[in-house]
Amino acid sequence: MLDEPAKEQAGKSSVIYYKVPDIQAAFEILSTRGVVFEAKPHMIARLPDHELWMAFFRDPDANLLALMSEVRV
Repeated sequence: MLDEPAKEQAGKSSVIYYKVPDIQAAFEILSTRGVVFEAKPHMIARLPDHELWMAFFRDPDANLLALMSEVRV
């Protein structure tokens, strides 16, 4: 039996984070390969022993993804 397609549920997805050792290098490589980021890498939090940096982008289905890196201080 066929039914109507499910309606999209805005805000009902999870963000997938990719931990990278060098966020600036990963950002540059992916940018040259056509990935469009929502913003340049930026610090999200300053913790006692490191800074947490992230850069967000979307896949072709508009799912939110992010690079993340723990930068030691």
